[in-house]
Amino acid sequence: MTNRDISNSPITEAIHNGNDIDVGKRLREVRASRGLSIRALAEQSNLNVNTLSLIENGRTSPSVSTLQVISQTLQVPISTFFESNHANQKVVYQRSGKRPHAMFTHGTMEDLGAGMARFGAEPLIVTLKPKADSGKTPIVHTGREFVYCLEGHITYHVDDQPYSLEQGDSLMFEAYLPHRWRNESASASRMLLVLCPMDERDQPSERHFGK
Repeated sequence: MTNRDISNSPITEAIHNGNDIDVGKRLREVRASRGLSIRALAEQSNLNVNTLSLIENGRTSPSVSTLQVISQTLQVPISTFFESNHANQKVVYQRSGKRPHAMFTHGTMEDLGAGMARFGAEPLIVTLKPKADSGKTPIVHTGREFVYCLEGHITYHVDDQPYSLEQGDSLMFEAYLPHRWRNESASASRMLLVLCPMDERDQPSERHFGK
């Protein structure tokens, strides 16, 4: 099988956190737990073995697309690589400005549940760039989705029905209904988004923001 590199738009960009989460270390731990050598992972994922080695040793930051390929190969959510060793806390308390946050193409998202095992709900604060949207392809996943507009003007289309959300407005729906979002504002908009998949293998945040 021929190895290939996937472009490195850095994901430091991707995660910033006061707990110093080591993405490379987490990748090495997950790979080892699957009983795979780094070369075997390279062959199965069709990624370059040297690239994987650099990531695991903290010498380069992986792109979102690279992590998506790795997560699909290892059959784990992409969020696995950003979990600390304390991911089974019973209580999560976060100070403003201290929570993990990731950049994606259209803005940033803050993880309100970092440190607690992912089960049942994934609460996020999402900041969308002006006029950003989720694309033409509707999003579909298991469970339910809850949206609360904190700032700006966001339109959600759910099953071809538009819902206009401004500050204080909320929306909740069955997530098997095709949906997409758009920031209608000429400035950044912010929302509280709670994804509640019914299947623990489902990864709805990747469908929303993994671009």
